[in-house]
Amino acid sequence: MLNRRQFLQIAATTCALATPLKIATAKSRPLLKPPRLKPGAIVGIISPASATFVREELNIVLDAVRGLGLVPKLAPHVGDRYGYLAGSDKDRAADINQFFQEAQVSALLPIRGGWGCSRILPYLDYEIIRQNPKIIIGFSDITALILAINARTQLVTFHGPNGLTSWRTSQTESFRRVLFAGEAVTIANPKDGDDGDRLMQVKNRIQTITPGKAQGKLIGGNLSVLSGIVGSLYLPDMAGAILFLEDTGENIYRLDRLMTHLKIAGVFDKLAGFIFGQCPGCTPDADYGSLTLEEVVWGHIQPLKIPAYYGAAIGHLENIVTLPIGLEVEIDAVAGSIKMLESAVI
Repeated sequence: MLNRRQFLQIAATTCALATPLKIATAKSRPLLKPPRLKPGAIVGIISPASATFVREELNIVLDAVRGLGLVPKLAPHVGDRYGYLAGSDKDRAADINQFFQEAQVSALLPIRGGWGCSRILPYLDYEIIRQNPKIIIGFSDITALILAINARTQLVTFHGPNGLTSWRTSQTESFRRVLFAGEAVTIANPKDGDDGDRLMQVKNRIQTITPGKAQGKLIGGNLSVLSGIVGSLYLPDMAGAILFLEDTGENIYRLDRLMTHLKIAGVFDKLAGFIFGQCPGCTPDADYGSLTLEEVVWGHIQPLKIPAYYGAAIGHLENIVTLPIGLEVEIDAVAGSIKMLESAVI
């Protein structure tokens, strides 16, 4: 019969043998940048979230891509429908996996957001994606897709236009400077044309929550979508990050609930800096009283005592800037600016 000391020695040896070998994780991998776009490059048109029911909308996206001097290529399942989704989860993921494998495809552009990207994350082949780095861009529900790919591969992804966004001059210029020219740009709110004859700026105003500058990798997107993947394998490491958030059409109490989720999950405690963008249609519930959106954001962020500002021109807007997810940036919470510290593409 074994005595206690002998038993503990054998148990310790067994546990040591059973301990799995350490393997390289996404966090330990170096940052990976996709090749820049060139005129005539092929762009894969995907539908990873909500379905497109009107043929004309797809034609609009094709015209936009051609207008950029690029060549659109439709994913095999881009026209599928499964209720409100653009086909089954596995088929939507398969389109993404296929385009990352195809050498001639340089970028992936979703038609729209809506809902559905979180459902396909378990079916993506992240090793294939890492071995074939390409530009993938989008916003709103696409937040889940671009964050997950960055988290699992360290590939720089892009919060920017979907196919059906406006593609007006300022949006197109931002897209070209970051993804074609490879510029390390500084992003700040535009001066609205209507304010040209005023003594003060009225639109696109910045409000400083906590003054100062901070550096860190830029992470963020739609608050509702980002909150939904907290605690999963698909949220990038937030330690030392600059977090930006935006949303649309949510009651203020719901936004408070979402931000409270980030707070109690420890996300805010890790940040180096914070940006809140735009939230059109975010109004109080029809009740006796409500916090304002400013009170909600200030209440969660000001106690962190990190550089933070409110009112960035990021979100569901007419013109959408192109922002690199996972790239090192510097923010100035007084000027309301995001400065890329290096190119996001090679």
